[in-house]
Amino acid sequence: MKEETTAAAKSGGIGRRICYAIGNFGQSAFYNALSTYFVVYVTSTMFAGVDKALATKLIGIITGLIVAIRIGEIFIDPLLGNLIDNTTTKFGRFRPWQVIGGCTSAVLLALVYTGLFGLVNVSETWFIVLFVIVFIVLDVFYSLRDISYWGMIPALSEDSHERSVYTALGSFTGSIGYNGITVVVIPIVTYFSYVFTGSHTESQSGWTAFGVIVALLGILTALTVAFGTKENESALRSKAQENGNPLQAFGALAHNDQLLWVALSYLLYAIANVATTGVLLYLFKFVLGQPAAFSIAGVIPIITGLVAAPLYPILNRYIPRRYLYLAGMVFMIAGYVMFIIGAQSLTLVIVALVLFYIPATFIQMTAILSLTDSIEYGQLKTGRRNEAVTLSVRPMLDKIAGAFSNGIVGFIAVAAGMVGTATAADMTAANIRTFKMFAFYTPLALIVASLLVFMFTVKIDEKMHAKIVEELEDKLASGEIESEDAKDADLVEENASEGAAAKK
Repeated sequence: MKEETTAAAKSGGIGRRICYAIGNFGQSAFYNALSTYFVVYVTSTMFAGVDKALATKLIGIITGLIVAIRIGEIFIDPLLGNLIDNTTTKFGRFRPWQVIGGCTSAVLLALVYTGLFGLVNVSETWFIVLFVIVFIVLDVFYSLRDISYWGMIPALSEDSHERSVYTALGSFTGSIGYNGITVVVIPIVTYFSYVFTGSHTESQSGWTAFGVIVALLGILTALTVAFGTKENESALRSKAQENGNPLQAFGALAHNDQLLWVALSYLLYAIANVATTGVLLYLFKFVLGQPAAFSIAGVIPIITGLVAAPLYPILNRYIPRRYLYLAGMVFMIAGYVMFIIGAQSLTLVIVALVLFYIPATFIQMTAILSLTDSIEYGQLKTGRRNEAVTLSVRPMLDKIAGAFSNGIVGFIAVAAGMVGTATAADMTAANIRTFKMFAFYTPLALIVASLLVFMFTVKIDEKMHAKIVEELEDKLASGEIESEDAKDADLVEENASEGAAAKK
């Protein structure tokens, strides 16, 4: 009976997989509309009917507020994860937040794309006050949807490979949704602008229509996840202790050394990644002197992402994900070497971009899966099962890296003299060296550090995870695991190995 249950858990079901994958299609489209094109809307159309001087002032205030709110998210996400972890309903822990977070954030997205119904033309003070309130609430509910979506993976399956399938599907549809918005945003805005105004230029009505369409997509895909998937109530989940308050949850994470090592390795990678991608435009504009060719830097990651996401679980059947991660790091190192030696050759830059972007999906998916598997590791070690809090770590790390990126890009531009009316002809050899130092050499050092951290400190893999799950089931069934039963990392690994050996 136990073997049949395990087989069923591993097989999942094609319908459940599809429904889960559809969720990130809308979620990623929503994120791109919120993070990228909302700023475009603010700077181009929201204040079109306002005095130019006042519009400039309001644009500065709004964009500054958005940045401040984004930074604040770094500290809010783990708290939201703890809230999700402590949710108990007959529909599960995560699915209710897909409905609540997905629908609420969608309605508020449509609202901000109306410019709060033109409130700025009535009172700029009330507009700013209400905008801050609405945007914060919107951001919080979007984060609840995002954290509950990725946090759901360990609830859908205990099998490490099956988890990789869900992660790959979510990454695949997410890439389509995120990049698809870039393709359709201008056609949608100009079409509905023409329908409502008779002009093909961007208008408030066109952007409002865009916001409503993305909001509807967000609602439909969130509901698809909520009603098309089912959380498994396994022994590991049903017999887990209460997750406790935020301090207790963070204390459990602090004792989860494997989670912390994976997080450090991924953070080093993420900072290097955003530092380089953030200045690629400067590479094309000031070093190559071919800004028109910059679209290449957008096409390559789309193609590599669409190929790599579905390929990952296939390769992972034969190659442990640890080696996929390390191989990805080697590819990135090769890419950086190509950037350094060929920064002034378009052909070599294209080769470098391919080497740089090919492993991105593999590295990110391995990080997500390693963090996911560290949930059972932490449960065996501390007695607490913190699913959403654990998986809120990755988006938190991305936001930390993003905050670094903003400062890094500005620093590189100033230090290398790539500001104002400067052109490629103005760049000296010293300018190019300065650019390479911070855009390529420094990130390369971070990638090497990330590789070394993962290689020598991250022990959890598919085999170790399977042993941990087996031992957890035995100990939970016998009542051996108690709330204060914390063990050190070496003992966990040793016990898992001994337990498997005894069964043989």
